Amino acid sequence: MTENSIHDELRITMTAPPLQPSAYSDSDVDRLLGFLGTMVQIRAFETEIARLRGLGTVVGSVHLCSGQEAIYTGAAAALDLPRDLVFPTYRGHGWALACGAGLTAMFAELMGRQGGVNGGRGGSAYLSVPDVGMMGENSIVGAGAPIACGAALAGRFDGSNRVTVAAMGDGAVNQGSVHEAFNFAAVMKLPVVFVIENNHWSELTPITATTVSDRLFKRASGYGMKGARIDGNDPEVVYQTMKQAVAYAREGNGPTIIEAMTDRLVGHYIGDVQQYRLPGEMERIEAAEPIGRLTDLLISRGVDEERIEAIVQHAHSDVDAASKLAQQYPLADPSTALEHLYA
Repeated sequence: MTENSIHDELRITMTAPPLQPSAYSDSDVDRLLGFLGTMVQIRAFETEIARLRGLGTVVGSVHLCSGQEAIYTGAAAALDLPRDLVFPTYRGHGWALACGAGLTAMFAELMGRQGGVNGGRGGSAYLSVPDVGMMGENSIVGAGAPIACGAALAGRFDGSNRVTVAAMGDGAVNQGSVHEAFNFAAVMKLPVVFVIENNHWSELTPITATTVSDRLFKRASGYGMKGARIDGNDPEVVYQTMKQAVAYAREGNGPTIIEAMTDRLVGHYIGDVQQYRLPGEMERIEAAEPIGRLTDLLISRGVDEERIEAIVQHAHSDVDAASKLAQQYPLADPSTALEHLYA
């Protein structure tokens, strides 16, 4: 058996196929309804943030994750939070909420107000919520990967037996620090799961223009790691694959690369007019977005539509109430801007 065939075999064992509606048990349906609530909450949060950014209530640079909610929802559900730790990119609101960050504190942070998860200091691109295992966004592309390796290595000495997740976009995979992290994690057999949120665009450039092969999970074989490419718009597939990768890592077997295929429904940043989009691309993306797909699956499973609608409305109501409450908080005191800084 060749080395390539060995890695193909390993990849297959890491990939969770989508279940057919008839295969779901009642407990599966309950889990999927929970996933739906989380995804709707994240989508509604991002929609409200976009509105508030247009009004000037939210300040600073903002990168929304609308359309990618299934990755955060499924992945976080497979972790033992806050023992396990997540190191996302600057597109990290969804990760924070999926890990359990409070809506009001998240809104307040993006508004630069007291009561924010970091007292208004982090804003959209630098927030962290360590109490729920979300260890902080990073605006240096790919920089979370080596940090996640460090946290994983520390877990060998502090007795936590933690698993860390380094989340990154497809463009970050070409960063030198990411390759160093892949190599270090593989050599040291660190309990790290590298999650590539492949939305096909490295900012405004298609991934096909920056790499010969756009099947990024195949890079795992070069480091002796397991790798999988999965449907990142199916939270159940993400959850089941992540469960395998997390268990594999916690048992001391080393890291995994999971390439989760998805699309963003919005621009790279607020204000991105998306002139790079191809004709018909947005129609395809909207037809495959995760909330609509999961809703259709639940209906096909016989879940009452009123039950689904109640979950959706509850999520929207929570987001609306949290936004209004956060807007009542006082702005952060500028004199405290240098507090909590370390060199």
